[in-house]
Amino acid sequence: MRSYRIVITSFLATLLVVFVAGCGLETVSIPGVVSVTPAQGAMNVAINATISATFNMAMSPASITNSTFTVVAQGGAAVTGTVGYSGLVATFTPAGGNLAYETTYTATITTGASIPGGAELVSDYVWSFTTIAPTALSVAVTPAPFAPDVALSAPITATFSQAMNCATLASPATTFTVTTPGPVAVNGTVTCSGAVATFTPTGGALPSYGTTYTATITTGATDLTGFPLAVGNYVWTFTTISTPPAITLAPTVTSTVPANGASSVPLNEQIISATFSEPMNSGTIVLANFTLTGPGSTPVTGGTVAYAASGNSLVFTLPANLQSDTTYTATISNEVTDAAGTALNGGIACASSTSGNCVWTFTTGSTTLATSPELVSTVPGDTAPGVQATGVPLNQAVHATFTEAMNPLTLTTATFLLYEGTAASGTPLQAKITYDPTTSIATLTPTALLTASTTYTATVTNGATDLAGNPLGSTAPSPFTNPWTFTTGTATVTPPVVLGPYILPFGGFGGGAGMTNQGIHTVINGDIGTTGASSTMTGFHDTSLPIIGVVWPCTYTETTLDVGQVNGVIDTAAPPPTVECPNEGTAATMAIATEAAGEARTAYTTLQGLPSDGVLAAEVGGTTIYPGVYTNASSVGITLGNLTLDAKGDPNAYWVFQIGSSLTVGTPTASESVILTNGAQAKNVFWAVGGLPGAIINYGGGGTMVGTIISQPGITVSSPGVAAITTINGRVLALGASTTMVNTVINVPAP
Repeated sequence: MRSYRIVITSFLATLLVVFVAGCGLETVSIPGVVSVTPAQGAMNVAINATISATFNMAMSPASITNSTFTVVAQGGAAVTGTVGYSGLVATFTPAGGNLAYETTYTATITTGASIPGGAELVSDYVWSFTTIAPTALSVAVTPAPFAPDVALSAPITATFSQAMNCATLASPATTFTVTTPGPVAVNGTVTCSGAVATFTPTGGALPSYGTTYTATITTGATDLTGFPLAVGNYVWTFTTISTPPAITLAPTVTSTVPANGASSVPLNEQIISATFSEPMNSGTIVLANFTLTGPGSTPVTGGTVAYAASGNSLVFTLPANLQSDTTYTATISNEVTDAAGTALNGGIACASSTSGNCVWTFTTGSTTLATSPELVSTVPGDTAPGVQATGVPLNQAVHATFTEAMNPLTLTTATFLLYEGTAASGTPLQAKITYDPTTSIATLTPTALLTASTTYTATVTNGATDLAGNPLGSTAPSPFTNPWTFTTGTATVTPPVVLGPYILPFGGFGGGAGMTNQGIHTVINGDIGTTGASSTMTGFHDTSLPIIGVVWPCTYTETTLDVGQVNGVIDTAAPPPTVECPNEGTAATMAIATEAAGEARTAYTTLQGLPSDGVLAAEVGGTTIYPGVYTNASSVGITLGNLTLDAKGDPNAYWVFQIGSSLTVGTPTASESVILTNGAQAKNVFWAVGGLPGAIINYGGGGTMVGTIISQPGITVSSPGVAAITTINGRVLALGASTTMVNTVINVPAP
């Protein structure tokens, strides 16, 4: 009967307009409703459906209110909500956005609704509709049930089939929980939006690797109308990854021949080479990825490019002599990759590293190189003329040091050989050959242990040549001979300490207190980190993401006066340093920092526990120290001159300095350095510092420190306001306090 009344009322209103117009009187506009949503009598209406009425003419917005537009549920209960008006349409939005399931509603536009001139509806406009019946509440989850190898920082979510009453899921988490075996509750918070709820562990990550976790959503979680899960409590399990995620580092160029900026390069230098920080994909070491240009950027053509696995080197062989007094530019493209496919990212030996390319220059002289290279030392070798080395460890590598840089392509198992017996004859032992262009030392490493109490003969043939193609000569200085012999003992010798894979790429670490940089010339060629929040790292940015204009996305509280570039990544606890740097300051970077800190502490404990070979003086400046483990229970200074570490031709030689209290290098007015000679390598030098004030490196700025410094207290490099650059060829790792630096360059040694 109600629908007939609506039609008759509209009809009468129309007749009234026609009658008035027909009598020649002034026309009166009568407002009316021409359509409604949901339609009159509609069934199965969604609970979030729009409730609206469209008029035949513009209405006075002030007349469209909760008094003139009402919605009443079956039984007479008024629905609370808000009323809006736009154009010709009035809308009613229920509080909370939804109606109840399976309910008949009556909507009314009353005669109080009017046009701006004052004319009202002739009568109330009334219509009814019925909402849909509820469906069973279900849920889908991540990680999936029984999922293996789940990352500690993986999101734990529940997506329901209907919008939820988020108040039933909000923290403290009681209806959405995660537990470890035991069970032990994982601390965390629950957030909810619409149909999705997310459990976030405190700190952003689950607490342990290789653990099966149980997640539960109880029937206390309901949808907007109070319906719980149809199946009762929803319970599922998943297992986290067994070990921390692997670290992927980009390869870099660690040295070049000629070196960047070299002058007076011989005209007949046949070889231009670059050594990488790790083994490379030889398939990418091709001519298309290397260019050498001369005057006017004219490329040198006709040369060949090869990969020398013995030195992890790209070797470009020139087609002819270089031009005299000419500057050349060499470029290696970032199309060159390591064995894992990671692209080149410049390196410390490059003049520039734009887009990961390595670019360097050198200038020729006016002469050629005619002298032959010679052997200058061997390890193991004769200890005196005619007196061979004895008691050599069974895992000993054989080293040959040359008087000049060699062509790495000519140092192979065909030119560097080791024989069992007293003569260079028979079948040589299987071995791997490596070559270090920075020290001109070639190393032969047998693939199996040597035989105890046996004499061996080593030799380098004249098939080994220098960079100009001159063959090896035969005038090695006494007591070195070629071939040479040695006799093994009965035991092996292992390195005193091996850094773990997580701490290995770090150039700096600040315990849980962070790191601070001052000055604009700080460069870290490696990673840095802390187990503290990202806010504890100040004065740094890294190059993990491309620069945007003049801003690096991953920036940690830099100012125009405090700029430190990290050519690696920065690993900290949450939060991310900036919105533009979402992959740092996360649970994943915290996991890496935590593992690195643990490995650093293990290394420190190992270093301090090694048997001592001798006493370390309180002042070692101006002295030379040979390989070994040295101890001083108090403080040690390098303040009265440089310290020289002499490897005696053995690149595997190690130095461990056990220091009970503090280490001081240089003074506030003068810098000192540690100098490596005869094959000594920064990666084999360790300083374990145990007491306050920790390690203070060249407080007046300048100088070069060498080795990995692991300090229980903090580490200080240079001092505020000092412009001179201090170089660390190694690492500064503070375990229990912060690391601070001013205009510092850190070069992390290659493994």
